[in-house]
Amino acid sequence: MHHTNHSHQNPTSFLLLGIPGLEEAHFWIAFPFCSMYVLAVLGNAAVLLVVHSEPALHQPMYLFLCMLSAIDLVLCTSTVPKLLALFWANAAEIAFGACAAQMFFIHGFSAVESGVLLSMAFDRYLAICRPLHYGSLLPPASVGKLGAAALLRGLGLMTPLTCLLARLSYCGRVVAHSYCEHMAVVKLACGGTRPNSVYGITAATLVVGTDSVCIAVSYALILRAVLGLSSKEARAKTFGTCGSHLGVILLFYMPGLFSFYTQRFGQRVPKHIHILLADLYLVVPAMLNPIIYGMKTKQIQDGALRLLRRGPAPS
Repeated sequence: MHHTNHSHQNPTSFLLLGIPGLEEAHFWIAFPFCSMYVLAVLGNAAVLLVVHSEPALHQPMYLFLCMLSAIDLVLCTSTVPKLLALFWANAAEIAFGACAAQMFFIHGFSAVESGVLLSMAFDRYLAICRPLHYGSLLPPASVGKLGAAALLRGLGLMTPLTCLLARLSYCGRVVAHSYCEHMAVVKLACGGTRPNSVYGITAATLVVGTDSVCIAVSYALILRAVLGLSSKEARAKTFGTCGSHLGVILLFYMPGLFSFYTQRFGQRVPKHIHILLADLYLVVPAMLNPIIYGMKTKQIQDGALRLLRRGPAPS
């Protein structure tokens, strides 16, 4: 008797493969991932603690930085602990619900982070190009609204993506990835995956395309304003502040776009290279963001030193 795709029952769990071709090296690969994860957690927690304890840092730029740190903590914590369990203890099984939740957090909060980076570019544009109206155009209440808008947009766009998984029938349960990446899971379905693929690539392109264009326009206007400054010292200071933000933007978008489009179109890219870069994408930016901002922002450095010395913040 012929069985249709719908006769397949959805698995209660999946098996994560890890990095194909590098299974023998999983144990050793886990050590740098563990180190990067610890640094990411400590660095981002330090940023949150410093900004919280310093009233002088309760300004839009630092509040957006706190949002970025919180998102990075969510992104790396949603994947790295399970990845370490897979690499060290061969704990490959992940429940269907846990897999869907992991996918939601990864893709949803990646979209939220893109929105926060856009808000940070808008903040720098106002601070540099409209300094006299900066306080009135971006009061603290507006910072919260921009953060809430980024959160609602990111999670709202990714909720249907996660829900679409439930309508699929699966013919396999071995995910050829280290975590539940959307297309890696969809490839296990027996058929009818076109809505998932079309929605996924449309949502990602819409988010990244819109945000990257707006960020590029903001920085083009900032560059024009900076080049018009008469003081070399003022130009250097402004370039230093914006340079750290641009570094964080490139660190977020470049590997993310490579991983996303390689999963769909990069058949010639070796599988282990793609998976390894996808794993690094979720932990390296989270580790480096606090370092980049800490090195470039004297106020955060001073606040961290006062916190270490347990000294009171100046009034």
